[in-house]
Amino acid sequence: MSEYAIEMRNITKTFPGVVANDKVTLQVKQQEIHALLGENGAGKSTLMSILFGSYTADSGTIHLDGKEVDIKNPNVATSLGIGMVHQHFKLVQNYTVTENIVLGMEPTKGRLLDLGSASKRVKEISEQYALHVDPDSLIEDITVGQQQRVEILKTLYRNANIIIFDEPTAVLTPQEVDELMDILKKLRSEGKTILLITHKLKEIKEVADRCTVLRRGTYIGTVNVADVSEQDLAEMMVGRSVKFEIDKPEQQVGKTMLKLEHLSVTDASGVSRVKDLSLEVHEGEIVGIAGVDGNGQSELLGAITGLIPLASGTILLDGEHLENLSIRERIERGLGYIPEDRKKYGVVGEFSIAENTALKNYYLDTYRRRFGILDFAAMQKEAENLIEQFDIRSAEGSSTLAGSLSGGNQQKVIVAREISLSPKVLVVAQPTRGLDVGAIEYIRRRLIAERSKGRAILLVSFELDEIMNLCDRIATISKGSIVAVNKQHEVTEREIGMMMAGSKAEGAV
Repeated sequence: MSEYAIEMRNITKTFPGVVANDKVTLQVKQQEIHALLGENGAGKSTLMSILFGSYTADSGTIHLDGKEVDIKNPNVATSLGIGMVHQHFKLVQNYTVTENIVLGMEPTKGRLLDLGSASKRVKEISEQYALHVDPDSLIEDITVGQQQRVEILKTLYRNANIIIFDEPTAVLTPQEVDELMDILKKLRSEGKTILLITHKLKEIKEVADRCTVLRRGTYIGTVNVADVSEQDLAEMMVGRSVKFEIDKPEQQVGKTMLKLEHLSVTDASGVSRVKDLSLEVHEGEIVGIAGVDGNGQSELLGAITGLIPLASGTILLDGEHLENLSIRERIERGLGYIPEDRKKYGVVGEFSIAENTALKNYYLDTYRRRFGILDFAAMQKEAENLIEQFDIRSAEGSSTLAGSLSGGNQQKVIVAREISLSPKVLVVAQPTRGLDVGAIEYIRRRLIAERSKGRAILLVSFELDEIMNLCDRIATISKGSIVAVNKQHEVTEREIGMMMAGSKAEGAV
């Protein structure tokens, strides 16, 4: 048996205007967890898509167990024992777990579909790898973390010995992340070889044996994870020193800009998601909402921005009621919004950067010629200014389609649009989810800069280190209610964690 389970030698892949992989070599040892690290757009997902057969390399070779193979499509990859757990799950929501797992290779007994034996096999695999998934549950009825386990089960059901994980923790809660790390270790102990694409250095340090770093499509190096620090990995990734702690100067807060009073929100089923919630955000401060996903954060943000109707309560922006205003009217009153799902609510993938940056003010005289015709030249000029100001990396400037950008650059487009409108209140949800350390550092610095300008910022994040690093005050939410509001320097992460579970803290303000 070869020392390496996988060797990708001198892989090159180009797209129009972009060299995604430039003679990249990757060597993965048998039965190791091998991390693939790089900034957004560094070529990690492209390289793994070539290994899985979704793309074909322009040049270079792939070797499995020392033998050269030609992986023309995912079916070939599957037959060779390669599986991939994609960042965006490929599941049919109204199918059961078993139906999703066997889709495309349905077992039969005679001429009839044999889901019974398939369900039994799925349960056996689930128990073997401690995945704890009910084979008969509908996908739409299980959590995001469990849906990811279904994707893992799909690869194991197809007898994968090599499993690629593409940003597997981007949509998970902290508890689910811990559980996934245990699953990866279990898979390794069972003889599987794991490739882990991630931006999160803590995860690499926790589970990876070795790490290969890419930068702008080129190979930088491979290191033993035990021999390097998180700072070393970050510098390899971005090519410069990275600050994990953002300087946050002291400043006096001003008047109340956002006031939420006794808010209650119900979902489409009539279930109460936000319960009698009150909170204030002042000029020149960042107030963070800390909590486990699913405790009313999305419904609260929807109510503030006008995406979800209020059941009761009031929302005041600089003293003016918002609860009966349209979304456009709220924007015009000075409400900015960086949504948690950038693909669904933040950018239109089929639109250019110029069109995306003008989404909220295209109807104003700034971008309008006579007879209501849009002035695309003016839109492109402003977009080029924002591209330079916010360091948005794009192949074709303002004409680049947003959907072709990396996640970090899509996020920069959204941040650029919202900040350029100079909102009085900026509502920010999960601003750095799925981003690399360089993009995280940049986004956080921009938020601190807006705070310094006197902007009132409401931040929702599931990353406790982000809450602790950026916020002046922290409101902990549990089951739709605010448990406590504390000054950042007067509370610890452990205390916040306890409050997230519903415990009341001392010293709340």
